[in-house]
Order: sequence, then structure tokens, then C-alpha cells
Amino acid sequence: MTKWLSENRQKIAQFAGSLLAVVLLVVLLREEGTDEIASALKRVPIGYFIAGIFALLISRLFVVERWHVLLRSAGVDISFWRTAMLTFTGLFSSNFLPTTIGGDVVRLTGAMQLGYDRAICLASLVADRLIGMAGMIFTLPFGLIPVMSLGSSGGLQAISFSALFQKGLDFVKRTLGIFVIWLGKPLALFISFVSTFGNMAFIFLTLFLLITGMGRHVSYWLVAGLWSLTYFVTLVPVSVNGYGVQELSLTFLLSKFGGLNHSESLAIAVLIRVLFIITSLPGAFFLPSILAAMNNEKSPSIDLDASQ
Repeated sequence: MTKWLSENRQKIAQFAGSLLAVVLLVVLLREEGTDEIASALKRVPIGYFIAGIFALLISRLFVVERWHVLLRSAGVDISFWRTAMLTFTGLFSSNFLPTTIGGDVVRLTGAMQLGYDRAICLASLVADRLIGMAGMIFTLPFGLIPVMSLGSSGGLQAISFSALFQKGLDFVKRTLGIFVIWLGKPLALFISFVSTFGNMAFIFLTLFLLITGMGRHVSYWLVAGLWSLTYFVTLVPVSVNGYGVQELSLTFLLSKFGGLNHSESLAIAVLIRVLFIITSLPGAFFLPSILAAMNNEKSPSIDLDASQ
């Protein structure tokens, strides 16, 4: 039993963190009142909700393109359709199977099942995550500036976020060697970064549409900054796939710096999670075959310290 606890302490800590975050969300729901939150949700017109789905779907296609360019430039002869299949399967598994299977493990296993080189695919996944993280760093100041403007209490929060920022930089330094494959392919790296900014732009647009649909005005760039802060908070491995932590972080940031009340902020945080789940549903069609392959062989290990 002691050995099992020692080997699985990180997973246990993540489950405990998720449970704590969910409990805090439930407490927040009870304090705010389900009627007020439901009222806030109803204020978002269906048209804005549908527009948000389309915007987030476009962002997912940019994610597909980012990984596809990395794979192709590394010599993997894979079609865009297959890259999309693997990417959406990974997104789906991250949302619906977070307790046992990571989305990147599913992507890697699927790529191996299709006969692609394991080492190159693994390297491309790490590079994919690093480029995504690097992109978020560019919009992070739009969120840090209002946080640091709060004075002494804001300074404490800024220190906390600075620690998260340092964590991201340390991760980049530890895995910088992974880019050796692409250092001689500047065009591929450029297209990958363009794709990451496309992904980010449409994620921010989705959040902006939901807030605007609720009848509130928050500048697009502030939305970008607050989501970037939320992204870096969820990099800390204290919960499974950021569940609960993302919602709590976004609720706090929107209410503190976006001018929304707690009910509105929580409604937005829940809606954006729902949209991420909806836009990952295409992956359900391809997941069974990959799960079958994973049952037939030992799942590959992958160390990617990042969320969606």
C-alpha cells in the first residue's frame, strides 16, 4: 500500500486538488444562488452561444494546423485529416477521460497505431505544447498589468503569478533541446507560431462573445490577458486537467478585474468549459480504435506539463 501511494502520489494530489476545487465551486454556487447564476446564463442569447461554438471550432483547427506543420516538417508523412482526427481525439479524451488517460498520450498512441515514428511524434507533441505556452506569454502582460495595479495586495498576487510565469520559463529551458529538429526549419516554426496566435485569437473571441452576449463590456485585450493568467494558473498540476481550478481562477479574475459580478463570472466560466467540451465531441468517433490499441500494448509515457 505504501509503495502504491508513493508511486501515485502526484495523481492522488491532483484528484484531491480537483475535489477541493469542485467543493469550492459548489460552495460558491450556493452562496451566489442557483437562480442568479441561471439568470446570468439565460442572458446570453443563443446566437452568441452558437457564434462562440464556431469561434472555438476555428481555434481548434488552428491547433490541428500547428501540430500538422510540426509533424510534416519533421518528416512525418501524415495528412491534415489524420492530424485532425488525432487532435480531436486527444481533446475529447482530455475532457471526458481525464482520470486515466491524457489527451497527449492518446494522440501519441494514435500516431503510433497509424505507423508513425514514436520519437518524432513525441518530440512534436512537446514542441506543440511549448509553442502554445510561448504564445500565451505574449498576452500575459494584458492580465498582469491590472493585477499589479492593485497596490500591496495586488503585489502579492503578482508575485504568485510571477512564480507561475517562472515555472513556464523553467519548463521551456528544460525542454529547449526538443526544438533541435525544427531549428533548421524556420518557416515551419513561423507557421506554427502563426497558428498558435490564431488559436488564441479565437479562444479570446469566444470568451469576448459570451461576455458581450451577457450585456457586459470587457475589452478584448483584457479578456486575452485574463484568459492567459487563467491558462498559467492551470499549468500548476494541482488538479486533473485544470477542472475546478480553471473555473475558480476565471471567476475570480473576471469579477475582480472585468467588472462582472460573481454570478456572471461563474456563469461565463461554466459556459466556456461547456464550449470546450462541445467542440471536442468530434474526437468521440475516433477514440474507440485508439483505446483498443492502448489496451493491446503498454501506454507510452509522456511528460507534458500543460493544459489545453
